[in-house]
Amino acid sequence: MEYEVVIGLETHIELDTASKMFCRCSAQFFGAEPNTHVCPVCLGMPGALPVINKRAVEYAMMVGLALNCKIARYTFWERKSYWYPDLPKGYQISQYQYPLCYDGWIEVDVRDVTSGWQEHAERRRIRIRRAHLEEDTGKLTHAGNYSFVDYNRSGVPLLEIVTEPDIRSADEAYAYLSALQQIVRYLGVSSGDMEKGAMRCEPNLSLRPKGSDTFGVKVEIKNLNSLRAVRDAIAYEIERQTRILRAGGQIQQVTLGWDEARRMTVVQREKESAHDYRYFPEPDLPPLHISEEWLEAVRARIPELALARQDRYRREYGLSAYDAVQLTAERAIADWFEEALRTSSAPHSLPARAKAVANWIQTELFRLMRVHNVPLDNVWHIKVKPAQLMQLIELVEQGTINLNTAKQVFEEVFQTGEDPRAIVEAKGLAQISDVPTLRRVVEEVVSAHPQQVQQVLNGQEKVFGFLMGQVMKATRGKANAQLVNQLLREAIEASRT
Repeated sequence: MEYEVVIGLETHIELDTASKMFCRCSAQFFGAEPNTHVCPVCLGMPGALPVINKRAVEYAMMVGLALNCKIARYTFWERKSYWYPDLPKGYQISQYQYPLCYDGWIEVDVRDVTSGWQEHAERRRIRIRRAHLEEDTGKLTHAGNYSFVDYNRSGVPLLEIVTEPDIRSADEAYAYLSALQQIVRYLGVSSGDMEKGAMRCEPNLSLRPKGSDTFGVKVEIKNLNSLRAVRDAIAYEIERQTRILRAGGQIQQVTLGWDEARRMTVVQREKESAHDYRYFPEPDLPPLHISEEWLEAVRARIPELALARQDRYRREYGLSAYDAVQLTAERAIADWFEEALRTSSAPHSLPARAKAVANWIQTELFRLMRVHNVPLDNVWHIKVKPAQLMQLIELVEQGTINLNTAKQVFEEVFQTGEDPRAIVEAKGLAQISDVPTLRRVVEEVVSAHPQQVQQVLNGQEKVFGFLMGQVMKATRGKANAQLVNQLLREAIEASRT
């Protein structure tokens, strides 16, 4: 029997606020000594009262709007009973009955999974059931017979986003999480760094006979700290459950962990149900009332997101799907690209300029940033500016310098921040376009390499590149390559006997 997988994802995203969700403790705890970002409120001391972090509420609303969710105009906080020592109160302040964001959807571009880089790639819509605010837990570390707890993370604003069971493969889950991570980074509300715990995912999945509408027995997978781990764990679980079902066995409803070393899931505990948490209204916090003015002010802060930018780049600039995806992977790169285009002195040729800028960014800029260990999201902190790249492109278009020289100049701009035109003038790098001068060099090369000239005449076209190289070498790379090509072909043809 053939089976299909049904997957829903629960994703927890730490919001990048200055303070925690319900107290004034710093939420910027990564790398700090254990239990140094704590206070009576997040430690659950008797008599300590929580206060709502307004910035966290606004960040959650921004994510909800970006996910096409409805925003609840009224919601309240609830206590969720919690039996583990990483929340010292014995409960978590969360939302259950009325989540802040609900009934949304996200479009996921799965071209890299199903379609390669074809121009007409498949997009899948995945529904968002809810996105609600809560406080994060502390971190438990187990060593032998002892367990240690660090409460620095306890109380950090956490946004839980729950999808409908619309995902049908491990690759789709990967694409969804990639898109979600990109959205929170574009919004500037979270780093989305899974390795640092800023984004954590728990897939819920079940198998059912292909074509059936009935859900199978659901399992949940925890302890996934990378996009790759999510994809691998789901793929493994699909294979494991398929083997059990085909052998006539039954799937148990359990919570699983992912063992990265052994590349397999392991049982952690039986799965709790909602009634096990014994939700009841939080008596120490007032309800939230979201006004129309507040909502619209938050909506105005949402930038153009990656998928919309990709569509616009392809529509307005004629860029390929590949180029559009590469340029929008990081908001900073997309902003840098657009700033370069804004400085163009020839708006009538914008599509050609856009392609040239895209090529330079994806080749030389990315290469130099890798060499110097500069993350892509720090592109605005490098010395070369968007206007300088456009100036360099215009120097090539005007025939002032050739492409090889332009690459050398770009590297110097990257190192020094000096304008390309100033570098070209100071170092005498302008390309040679004087026909008599170039013709004399070409004739010398043809005369010095009769064997190679004859090979070209015999149809060995690749040898022509060697002769071109000799001319460029003789002119120290400054010759106008297009003009050299023309003069060299004329000289070779003239030598025919």
